[in-house]
Amino acid sequence: MQHGRNIRGNGVKTMQDTKKRKATFRAGFVAICGPPNAGKSTLLNLFTGEKISITSNKPQTTRNRILGIVNRENSQMVFVDTPGIFRPRGRLNTAIVTTALSAIEDVDVVLLLVDSARPHHGDAEKTTISHLERGEKPVVLALNKIDRIKKPMLLEKIDAWRKVYPFEHIVPISARTGEQTEILLRLMEALLPEGGPLFPEEMLTDVPERFLAAEMIREKVFRLTGQEIPYATAITIDTFKEKKNGSVIHIQATIHVERESQKRIIIGHRGSMLKMVGSAARKEIERFTGAKVFLELFVRVQKNWSSDLNMLSEFGYK
Repeated sequence: MQHGRNIRGNGVKTMQDTKKRKATFRAGFVAICGPPNAGKSTLLNLFTGEKISITSNKPQTTRNRILGIVNRENSQMVFVDTPGIFRPRGRLNTAIVTTALSAIEDVDVVLLLVDSARPHHGDAEKTTISHLERGEKPVVLALNKIDRIKKPMLLEKIDAWRKVYPFEHIVPISARTGEQTEILLRLMEALLPEGGPLFPEEMLTDVPERFLAAEMIREKVFRLTGQEIPYATAITIDTFKEKKNGSVIHIQATIHVERESQKRIIIGHRGSMLKMVGSAARKEIERFTGAKVFLELFVRVQKNWSSDLNMLSEFGYK
């Protein structure tokens, strides 16, 4: 089963069009980095036209690199959504931040995304800027959530950020409404190296559907539970079986928590919370795959998994 579809088909091309496209085509990787809750996953989903990176209003929702491919008339832009950068505590958080910072090393362009409605130059921004100063990659700054800030304050933010780092461009945007995101795409596109596509045009992401299913389950845990519960959970897909025609998928997954008290909350009264998580996740997976999904969820206590190096590796947080 293919991941999504080609959302920007180019239609019929003449031989002259093809030659022109080959002469000016650009392709490369763009890392979307920044502090937690800046809107990185929302922006990636907007760019791709599909929900391939989970979102919630809680920080640290994204824990892994998520790759999204955007095919345009004269470019292929491969975006890497990274976890939020913050001052880590504990092995899990250290692994998350390391993943984010290492992504910057492997791309052609860096997109630093910050929340324009929040005070700037916090620890997360300082850590990111310090890391960027060690390299020579072009960096574009996007000031997100301009729909939540008054223009005079926005102009002050732009002026302040100009003094922080020699950005190639500073672009105010709204990932929620799409305002000025096309301008942002065009500016980043021009910074990519010339060359042919890096991935087949029909590809939307390179992550397996098993991984996306696990992420969609974890998103529902983040959205439906509170306090420490979301941060104490990890998801593993135990079975992922498709019928030959791809019309039905059977999934068994385990929600791992660290304490018995967390297990009780995840299950809920007479299984009510687990049913809510399962129902919401199933609908999300069905929407993405276009198949009927049968989802079974289990909850398991894995004591102190977030500080166990072996368990972190097993759960994909290396």
